[in-house]
Amino acid sequence: MHISLSLSLLYMGNLQNFLILLFLSLTLSLPLCLSLNQEGLYLQRVKQSLSDPTGSLSTWSDRDATPCNWTGITCDNSPSSSVVSVNLTTASLSGPFPSFLCRLRSLSSISLSNNSINMLPATISTCQNLTLLDLSQNLLVGPIPPTLSDLPNLRYLNLDGNNFSGDIPASLGNFQQLETLILSENLLSGTVSAVLGNITSLKWLQLAYNPFAPSRLAPELGNLTNLEYLWLAGCNLVGEIPESFAKLSSLTNLDVSINQLTGSIPNLIFQLKNVVQIELYQNSFTGTLPAGWSNLTALRRFDASTNKLTGTIPDDLCELPLESLNLQENQLVGLVPESIAKSPNLQEFKLFNNQLTGSLPSQLGVNSPLQILDVSENMFSGEIPENLCAKWALVELVMIDNLFSGNIPVGLGKCRSLSRVRLRSNRLFGEVPAEFWGLPHVYLLDLFNNSFSGNISHMISGARNLSILMISKNKFSGSIPDEIGLLGSLIEFSANENEFSGEIPGPLVQLSQLGKLDLSNNELSEGIPVGIQSLNHLNELNLANNRLSGEIPDDIGRLPGLNYLDLSGNYFSGKIPLGLQNLKLSKLNLSSNRLSGKIPPLYAQEVYRNSFVGNPGLCDDLAGLCPPQVRDRNQGYVWILGLIFAVTGTVLIVGVVWFVWKYWNIKESREGIILSKWRSFHKLGFSEFEIFDCLNEENVIGSGASGKVYKVVLNNVIGSGASGKVYKVVLSNGEVVAVKKLWERSNKDDTSFESADSAKDEFKVEVETLGKIRHKNIVRLWCCCNSGNCKLLVYEYMPNGSLGDLLHSKGALLDWPTRFRIVLDAAEGLSYLHHDCVPPIVHRDVKSNNILLDGEFAARIADFGVAKFVEAVKRGEEFMSGIAGSCGYIAPEYAYTLRVNEKSDIYSFGVVILELVTGRRPIDPEFGEKDLAKWVCITLDQKGVDHVLDPNLDSSFKEQICRVLDIGVLCVGPLPINRPSMRRVVKLLQEAGADNKPKIGKKDGKLSPYYSDEGSAI
Repeated sequence: MHISLSLSLLYMGNLQNFLILLFLSLTLSLPLCLSLNQEGLYLQRVKQSLSDPTGSLSTWSDRDATPCNWTGITCDNSPSSSVVSVNLTTASLSGPFPSFLCRLRSLSSISLSNNSINMLPATISTCQNLTLLDLSQNLLVGPIPPTLSDLPNLRYLNLDGNNFSGDIPASLGNFQQLETLILSENLLSGTVSAVLGNITSLKWLQLAYNPFAPSRLAPELGNLTNLEYLWLAGCNLVGEIPESFAKLSSLTNLDVSINQLTGSIPNLIFQLKNVVQIELYQNSFTGTLPAGWSNLTALRRFDASTNKLTGTIPDDLCELPLESLNLQENQLVGLVPESIAKSPNLQEFKLFNNQLTGSLPSQLGVNSPLQILDVSENMFSGEIPENLCAKWALVELVMIDNLFSGNIPVGLGKCRSLSRVRLRSNRLFGEVPAEFWGLPHVYLLDLFNNSFSGNISHMISGARNLSILMISKNKFSGSIPDEIGLLGSLIEFSANENEFSGEIPGPLVQLSQLGKLDLSNNELSEGIPVGIQSLNHLNELNLANNRLSGEIPDDIGRLPGLNYLDLSGNYFSGKIPLGLQNLKLSKLNLSSNRLSGKIPPLYAQEVYRNSFVGNPGLCDDLAGLCPPQVRDRNQGYVWILGLIFAVTGTVLIVGVVWFVWKYWNIKESREGIILSKWRSFHKLGFSEFEIFDCLNEENVIGSGASGKVYKVVLNNVIGSGASGKVYKVVLSNGEVVAVKKLWERSNKDDTSFESADSAKDEFKVEVETLGKIRHKNIVRLWCCCNSGNCKLLVYEYMPNGSLGDLLHSKGALLDWPTRFRIVLDAAEGLSYLHHDCVPPIVHRDVKSNNILLDGEFAARIADFGVAKFVEAVKRGEEFMSGIAGSCGYIAPEYAYTLRVNEKSDIYSFGVVILELVTGRRPIDPEFGEKDLAKWVCITLDQKGVDHVLDPNLDSSFKEQICRVLDIGVLCVGPLPINRPSMRRVVKLLQEAGADNKPKIGKKDGKLSPYYSDEGSAI
């Protein structure tokens, strides 16, 4: 028993000791498992100071011992695992710069680019160990903190793409180790400061695209002997390049483009032996290109376009291994030396828009893999060199507007790499080589305005990629071959002013993509081919001045997109088809034929009179075409009968007037509307009385800031908004119209943002704008009523509603071909407003909800309530009273300018393109603080194109979708000057729809078209 008790006590003693030891162990180890170290606590404060809508900082947990495994955090290998780098690029963070980062004593690198950081405090100088600071593409405003230079170890400073303003601080000249300074694309308004010349350690200096005050290039910048990259584009520089720049011996890139620099190009550039790229375009340089180019052995690109250079191209320039030479839009005069042909690596040779003379070197292309040759708009003469495609690499051959003569070389007919050929407006003659017609990759063949003769070869059937064929104003003869009908990608066929004869080939009606067919001024005979209604994309049909006969087929009235119809100067007979009234034509010409009968009611008005002259059999009193009546012996009786009818008519008219007066009084008491205020813009087939009877809440189809829109089917509101409701009305004749009824406002009751005056102005703008426009892609305004507080606008009805509603509710129903047609239609409508209206019109509210779709999904631009006439704006007669447009579509320059500009519409249209490609709304919670445009650009850079494309789209169209996406990105560029014109956008879309190669290239990492609007023709 004693033994058992002793064992028990021993056991109990050991258990007690064990428990004590276990407690001490847990107590000592608890801080190691559960406590976050001090640097982690600082980073938690950073997290608390920033808005993080996408959860980018969700891994920053206080349950960790250290922050070394957190997103964006890098630690060193020391025992303390100190934080050395914070990289939160594109994390959708917003708020002021988190100063708690500067408490991390070992921190050497901070990258917060592509966020929404909005303030950089002077306390940034406390980050004493920083070597890299990247705050590019944020929302930083105000002056650049002068205390930045207090960071003694800083080597890399990037503040690109913010809104910094004022001068470059003089204190930045105190940097001792800084190697990269990037301040481009801000709002700096001082000068390119000479103090930067003190930072002798600099290797990379970017100040481009700031609105600096006009200033000279500071000679002190020549002290930067370590400088490798100098980018001063768009800095408002004046004067000459200083001689001190000869000391920049390490320079590889010199870019002073888009300034107002003057004088001659200095010889000092030949001392820059390491230079790879020299950009001098869009300045005012004069004189000749200097000699001495053989010293620049590393040069690959030289661009002196858009200057005032004269003289010849130096011979030693041709000894360089050039990849691209671009001298467009200068005033160069002289010859291209024969030695240019000896350049072994010459790939791109562009001299368009100069005054160069003489012939091209005969050996051009023999020794070099020439890919692009563009010598347009010069005064070159002689023959096209025979060996341009000797290396089988030539892709683009552009020689527009010169004095070239002779034949097309036979060798070019074997150049299967060619994709773009433009020889228009020269003096070329002879037959085109048969193989040349059938080159398989050519998408654009332009032989316009030469003296070519002979036939179109049957070998054209091999040109399956051809989308634009322009051979007008030549001497081609014979029949048009049936093989044309095999070119399924053909969008435009212009062959007017030739000597073609025979029938219009029947297979032409198989070209389902054809948008323009111009065969006017030839000797074609017979009739219009059967089945023409299958050309459902046809926009322009011109068969004037041929020998065509027979009846005009009624099927022409079934071409939904036809906008231009000219059949004049032929031998057409019979009646004018009533089906033509289904078309929305901006031009109709049936004159000088043998037509007879009555003119269709829609066209029986004075405005169309010239469309029918020269048809003796036509008679219509409204058009004034009836032949005069011959006075006969019974004319006296006729006069008496006329008098009787006149008296009877007078009595009838008085009765009708009395009845209408009574009816109006009733309507005024019931509706409070005076119908006499109606104004028509087209011949109407319905009575205005019908409209009012249908304006009930059952007919609303939409509404906006100014009123409701009605579909007047005699029964339903199909939309409403801040401006009013839209009603759908089906009239007694079966026609369907949409009626927009603006909200009734009174000054004393109006407490909204828009006053009664603004509603009146919106009504006036919409009426004045749409009342004058005639275009297939602009919604048609039938008539309007303005009576006191009641304002009505009657439009053509669009059964498929708006693009925005359809895309974001039933996007899966819109396949890519339909979306592409919609974007091309909308682009053509906007192009018409910007370039073809007099004066031009800026829409100012381009968005997917203002693009309406008819029954065939053809697009119309609508809602012109805030549109402006450009000329009035340029004269200073109109300024924006507030931000026009809709959230997500507003161009970034609205933040600092109040002037109306077409480039704003182009930005908004770019957002519409991105909507169609991505299927996403312009504003989405997923984007955080960003909009669609910024989200697309960032996602493309970081994840690639597959992460932005709408998954509902057929992947077989991916190549074309990507080309359209590139055009959209180009349109939403942050700088208005870099956005293409709408006319250019239309051309790019047309080429994207036809070409297998994108027409968007990259320059300096940014998307840009190969040619400017004012450069070589597209």
